[in-house]
Amino acid sequence: MKLKTYFRNNRGMALLITLSIISVLIVTTMELHRRGRSTLTSTAISRDRLTLTHMGASGVHMAMALLVQDKADDPPSGLDSIQEDWANPEILSDLVLSIPFEEGTLVLDITDELGKIQVNTLVKFPEGKEANNPQMFLWDRFLRLIESMDEPFENIEPRTIINSVKDWLDAEDDDTITGLNGAESDYYQGLDPPYTCRNGPIAHLDELVLIKGIIPELYYGFGGMLGISNYMTTTFGPIADGKKAYYTGKININTADLPVIAAMLPAGSEILATEIYEYREEISDSNYMYALSNAKWYQNAPGCSDIEIDEKLIATYSDFFRIKATAAIRQISVTTTAVVRRIKDNKSGKWKCKVLSWQTE
Repeated sequence: MKLKTYFRNNRGMALLITLSIISVLIVTTMELHRRGRSTLTSTAISRDRLTLTHMGASGVHMAMALLVQDKADDPPSGLDSIQEDWANPEILSDLVLSIPFEEGTLVLDITDELGKIQVNTLVKFPEGKEANNPQMFLWDRFLRLIESMDEPFENIEPRTIINSVKDWLDAEDDDTITGLNGAESDYYQGLDPPYTCRNGPIAHLDELVLIKGIIPELYYGFGGMLGISNYMTTTFGPIADGKKAYYTGKININTADLPVIAAMLPAGSEILATEIYEYREEISDSNYMYALSNAKWYQNAPGCSDIEIDEKLIATYSDFFRIKATAAIRQISVTTTAVVRRIKDNKSGKWKCKVLSWQTE
C-alpha cells in the first residue's frame, strides 16, 4: 500500500472516531441535563410541599386560636352556631390575610363535628351492647330520605344497614344478629377477602363501607349527590374526662346540614327542614335576624310551631370541630385536616384545643 493511501484511510477512521466521541458526549450531556433538570424540579416540588405543609399547620393553629377565643367569649350557655366568627368564610379569609405569607394562598374552613350524625352512638356506651333507640329512629329517617332523593339509591335497605351497623358496634356479641338482616363475623368471614366484625366503636369513618348494606355509592356519593359520609362523624368519647358519661348523639341544630335537620324532625315532617334551615340563615343589613340560643328556636320557623324534636337528639353547642387548611403555590396544593376538641385546662382554667387527628395530603 502506498504511504499516501495509508494516511488517507487513517484520516477517515480518525474522523469516524471523532464523530462517535462527539455523539457520545452529546448524548451524555443531554442525559446529565435531563437528570439535573429533573432533580431541580423534584427539589422545587419538595421545597414547595414543605412550605405548604407549614402554611397548612399555621392555618390550623390560627383556627384553633379562633375557636378558643370563641369559647372564652361565649355566654354560660356555650352556644355554637353558623352565626359565629369561626363559621364565617369572610372572617376566616381576613384572619389568613393577617399573616403575610411571602407567596402562595391559604384557605381555611371550620365545621362542627357535632352538627353531624355520630355513628358510634347507635349503641349505648360505655357498655356498648344495647341499641340507642332515638339514634335508630334518626338513622331510619335519614336513610329513607336519601333513598327517596335519587334513583341509584332506591334499592338500599335502611333496616339492613341500621341492624348491621348496630351489630358492627355492639361489644362482646358475635353470635346473635340484630333482627333478621343484621350481620356478625359469620357473614363477613364468607366474603372475599374475609374479615371480622369490629364489635366496638368505629375509629375511621371509611370503615362504614365494610358494613353490610352500605355500598360505595351510598357512602361516597354518586352522580353529583353527596354521600352519607358528608353527614356523619366518628366523634366519640366521654363528656367529662374521668367520668362514665358518654355522648348520646345529640346533634347541634345550629350547625347541622339540611338532610340532618330533616332526619331530626318527626316522621312526616321532613319537608319543614328547609324552612328551619332558611330561618337559621336569614340575614338583614348584614346581620342575622334570629337568635339561636333557645333549643326550640326551630318552632319559630314558618309552619313549625307544632313540631317537637326529641330532646335526646337536639343540642345547641359543640366542642368538636374539623379544621381544613388548603395551601397552594403555583400548581401544587396541600390540604391539612385536623379534628380538635375544646377542653378546659384543669390547672390554668383556660380553654385550649386538643388535637384528636391530623392528616396532610
